[in-house]
Amino acid sequence: MLRYTMQRIFLLIPVMLGVMVLVFIFQYVSPDDPALIILGAHSTEEEREAKRDELGLNDPIPVQFFNYLKTFVTTGSLGTSYRTGLDVTRDILRRLPTTAILAFGSVIVSVLLSIPLGVLAAVKQYTPIDSGLLAFSVIGNCIPNFWLALLLITLFAVNLRILPTSGIGTWKHWVLPIIVSSLATLSQQIRLTRSSMLECIRQDYVRTARAKGQKEWIVVFKHALRNSLLPVITSVGAALGRLLGGAIIIEAVFGIPGVGLYAVEAIRYRDYPAVMGCVVFLAFVFSIISLLVDFTYVFVDPRVKSGLLGKKKASFSKTKLSA
Repeated sequence: MLRYTMQRIFLLIPVMLGVMVLVFIFQYVSPDDPALIILGAHSTEEEREAKRDELGLNDPIPVQFFNYLKTFVTTGSLGTSYRTGLDVTRDILRRLPTTAILAFGSVIVSVLLSIPLGVLAAVKQYTPIDSGLLAFSVIGNCIPNFWLALLLITLFAVNLRILPTSGIGTWKHWVLPIIVSSLATLSQQIRLTRSSMLECIRQDYVRTARAKGQKEWIVVFKHALRNSLLPVITSVGAALGRLLGGAIIIEAVFGIPGVGLYAVEAIRYRDYPAVMGCVVFLAFVFSIISLLVDFTYVFVDPRVKSGLLGKKKASFSKTKLSA
């Protein structure tokens, strides 16, 4: 298990390097002049050239990338924002708790609702309940989140005046953003849980459990549900990584000062260090979430752990035979 963990951690290194190379290339091919963005149109050419020398923009691209990578490895800094003049890493980390509340709240709501509803749809297959849940999941997955956000703001904030339109002052400010951001994940997980449950329900071990006289709820939740959770966990991990990376549209519509809104403002003002920092941060979050999802497989499905132990025993046997 330790060897598997170390292998997965070491795989993060080429992923992060690849992301940094790509975003650095995109910055290089951009026609915008960072010195002009920082100093403004009223600056002189001498001032801009001095700023380029200060930022190291006149160095060769490999040298610039090496310096960027060296700064990140030694200090954890993702550069300095052109717009605010502050460290990008600190800007992102300062906004991360706000985004984390939105991300975890949305994922918790979607998981608490989708798994029971998906199990219900699988157990009541081809009934009106199943058809209604499938229709809801299809419609929920097709509704654009920005359109739903504006609709809910109009209804609950403008007409009924029971919820605020933007900000993060109280718990009421989180109701509409969490509903909007959790709808797509909820819809996907209902269908995923249903299809995975239907596949497990038809397995021999489920029929054997029923033949032994087990109660139906024990058969469904203890035998079938646990073995059908792997694709659901993968979906939850992807949704959590996407939301932690910054729910750009949701935060922009509701005025939530998180990582997503920070990325939008960075793109709007052509703040390239901030844009690069957001992309690298998003890649890092996705990699960490994928790593945690892989670890969760071991605890949810014993077959995964048995497979890892089997590989370890086979490796040990080969080593012993070669010796």
